[in-house]
Amino acid sequence: MYNILVCDDDREIVDAIEIYLTQEGYHVLKAYDGIQALQMLEREEIHLLIIDVMMPKLDGIRATLKIREKSSIPIIILSAKSEDVDKILGLNIGADDYVTKPFNPLELVARVKSQLRRYTKLGNMHFEAGENIYQVGGLAVNDDLKEVSVEGETVKLTPIEYNILLLLVKNPGKVFSIEQIYENIWNEEAIGADNTVAVHIRHIREKIEINPKEPRYLKVVWGIGYKIEKQ
Repeated sequence: MYNILVCDDDREIVDAIEIYLTQEGYHVLKAYDGIQALQMLEREEIHLLIIDVMMPKLDGIRATLKIREKSSIPIIILSAKSEDVDKILGLNIGADDYVTKPFNPLELVARVKSQLRRYTKLGNMHFEAGENIYQVGGLAVNDDLKEVSVEGETVKLTPIEYNILLLLVKNPGKVFSIEQIYENIWNEEAIGADNTVAVHIRHIREKIEINPKEPRYLKVVWGIGYKIEKQ
């Protein structure tokens, strides 16, 4: 059973989310500010976090920053605002997805299931080592161990970042459009996906490139999309 931590200072929203997630067989833990969420993560094994942006004591953005220092669990941010700036900020600091309030509970449940599938597939659970290794120059992705390394140094990616990099590194030299990347990774139609994909691409670059402004591996093909450069 997966443990999902729901953090929002609106207790009615937390209780409503709990009802829907419990019906799907998940175990829900509750917190009402960022500090409580961090304390809960220290004590319990949490597989996914749903956290509101605007909260007292410690908001969702700062809490996510702290969590990402230690953990790569999927994080879905809730925001009462529909502006792109909130969504991009959340993705920038390490969130995997966002849902804008007011939200359809069934959509939230679907996004939870999607993130947990990626998390499990990433091998944060048990797996056996094999030979699915993709290497481009000094960049190596071991898809059995779900590990990424650059020049022998392990790089820690979030599940979304890993899946984007894996898609590209499996097809060195092939250019993928933003729409193709989004539809491959999120498994849904790419509507307004430009910012979402661009933020994750920038994060990957910051982790795998010596100089992200002059990338060696992850290249942009202007007006078309992105590719992993053949070495």
